Amino acid sequence: MRTTLAIADDILQELKALARTRKSSLTRVANDTLRAGLATEARAEAPRRFRQRVFALGEPLVNLEHSLRIAAALEDEETARKLDAGK
Repeated sequence: MRTTLAIADDILQELKALARTRKSSLTRVANDTLRAGLATEARAEAPRRFRQRVFALGEPLVNLEHSLRIAAALEDEETARKLDAGK
């Protein structure tokens, strides 16, 4: 397909130099460059799936059977401390 584009002079010079280096046509180099840029944009816009890394931590060093009770007691202590402090 044929179309007309206004290409900045510095970009055109780089495309021409690349075409000479590759011994290819300006059209082919421009199309390859545009394809590469569009592919990069498409990858950049695609949301990456979140993956949580997990690790084996081994056996707990403390008994966790009453952990909720301990957490509640600590929370109660903190609440009492704040009330005593006047907060």
